[in-house]
Amino acid sequence: MKLPSKVKLVDVGPRDGLQNEKAPVPAEIKIGLVHRLQDAGLKEIEVTSFVSPKWVPQMADAAEVMAGIQRKPGVRYSVLTPNMKGFEAAVASKPDEIVVFGAASEAFSQRNINCSIAESIERFAPVVEAARAKGIYVRGAISCAVGCPYEGEVAPERVEMVARLMKQIGVQHMGVADTIGVGTPTKVQRAMEAALKHYALDDISGHFHDTYGQALGNTLAALELGVWQYDTSSAGLGGCPYAKGATGNVATEDVVYMLQGMGIDTGIDLDKLIDAGKYISDFLQRKPNSRAATAILNKRAR
Repeated sequence: MKLPSKVKLVDVGPRDGLQNEKAPVPAEIKIGLVHRLQDAGLKEIEVTSFVSPKWVPQMADAAEVMAGIQRKPGVRYSVLTPNMKGFEAAVASKPDEIVVFGAASEAFSQRNINCSIAESIERFAPVVEAARAKGIYVRGAISCAVGCPYEGEVAPERVEMVARLMKQIGVQHMGVADTIGVGTPTKVQRAMEAALKHYALDDISGHFHDTYGQALGNTLAALELGVWQYDTSSAGLGGCPYAKGATGNVATEDVVYMLQGMGIDTGIDLDKLIDAGKYISDFLQRKPNSRAATAILNKRAR
């Protein structure tokens, strides 16, 4: 078992973490979170999504947020663009990377984006082509890669199929997402191995929600396969509007604490990261959903 010596984390808190919040979060607060995350050493931040405000009102200020960020050299700013309309709106904001996502579950695809898996890939094809023509990197994600709120367990073959289809349309990187947090280490490894049939190890990442408290275990299971890139969320923010009961992504603070303890380099300053999580949690008037942050904030208070 050869664990990676360094790990790259993509903080999806500003986008995936906040999209579910019922009360509007002002653009300046979102911008403040991005600034704090990059100051803590994060080199990849998923900032916002260019989606219909009718469906995700929280992301209606996408262009304003992207315009307000003071960009740091060496940091990649990504945005979610589910269709051509979203992509065209996003281009003006100069993202370094766009994200498209398809589901490994037919039922989830219908509920989430109102079309079949095959139709979703068809919808992404022109987006991917247009992005690559402009030199914008394209990251993809396979949601519900181990379980679906409507279909139950999802077979690795479904993950392999979506990875193959995404590869065919030119998606450069593939995230394997346990969207509702039902995965356990063995199931996650099987899903990862399915995606690895079509993507190189350097082009794969894990995205684990912590609904059943398995996200750190699942991260470790993926590390054992050599996977060295992960989506995490500041203060454990998030959920999924189409997956009832799904809690946030694994907290960036918890993953950094674990990796540092294992001697794996992340380039992230844990104290500054905890400050960033506290900043957004204070605004939302709740405690950070991170065990490591809670422990360290309690220590500071003493």
